Amino acid sequence: MLSRSEFIRQSLETHLFFGRIMKEHSFFLQTAFTPRDEKFSKHADELRLAFGELLGDCIALANGVISREAIASGEFITQYTLEAEKMTEFYTGICFDTKLTQAEKGLAAGNDFNPLLERKVFALNRRAIGLLDDIIKFKTTILNEVLCCKMFTFNYPLLIEHILREAKLYRRLIQKLQARDYINIQRDAFEQEAFWNQIMAEHAYFIRGLLDPSEVDLFDTADRFGHEFDKLTCEAREAMDRTMNVDFNSLTRESLRVTKNIRDFKAQGTEGLLECKIKSIIIPLLADHTLREANHYLRLLKIFQHHC
Repeated sequence: MLSRSEFIRQSLETHLFFGRIMKEHSFFLQTAFTPRDEKFSKHADELRLAFGELLGDCIALANGVISREAIASGEFITQYTLEAEKMTEFYTGICFDTKLTQAEKGLAAGNDFNPLLERKVFALNRRAIGLLDDIIKFKTTILNEVLCCKMFTFNYPLLIEHILREAKLYRRLIQKLQARDYINIQRDAFEQEAFWNQIMAEHAYFIRGLLDPSEVDLFDTADRFGHEFDKLTCEAREAMDRTMNVDFNSLTRESLRVTKNIRDFKAQGTEGLLECKIKSIIIPLLADHTLREANHYLRLLKIFQHHC
């Protein structure tokens, strides 16, 4: 069973990462609908604002209780997040609450775990699960409508499936925390590596598909990353099958190496977009979003490597 300190810290760090991710998923959905689906766009905006409120409340609770490693990881915000939000607001006309990003810059680590905070975090988790039920249902409806040719959006069907998987993972993690389930690092590592290697592969393919056709070198680099992560995904899934002979230490080292490389690629890409040096239809916030997910995965891989 999780201790009070583990429950508080893991819950808040999960929300600081995934709460922002869900807020941005809502934005990506909102801006991709056609005028016909105005009701869907409105609901996406409501979800975006609700996850923003959740994130704001989480930031207020997290100061002085989260880990230095999580703050330093770059999974909550990066050096590009604020500028990416401002530029994305300029492009779309949709307002971003940049005060949240400014507040996250000031977060400090610490160990102030008190019973009142525990109750507040439990309530925050319960609220997050309600929001996640809503966004999972919403994403599922959109995906089904798109696959049945009853709706058109400017998001790839795979992207909608991709963000649906992430929402389901977030909900599973919070439900486990609410139940005070102790995480089995070794078992969890197999599942998380399979999950995040697939996510990284899909990021590479999304980047490839959103680049201008003239960006041949970047296209080829993204394509190469996609194939590398496809291979790692297969190996991680084999590792989950106890009958297969997989060297997990070697797999984790290779996942770490390739993830560091794609993290650097994403950072350079985000910088290039912000400086208007890359031709694409990639919104700057999407680039920063995928960079934060790579940073999150790198932190997980380092934890798995430590426990091997």
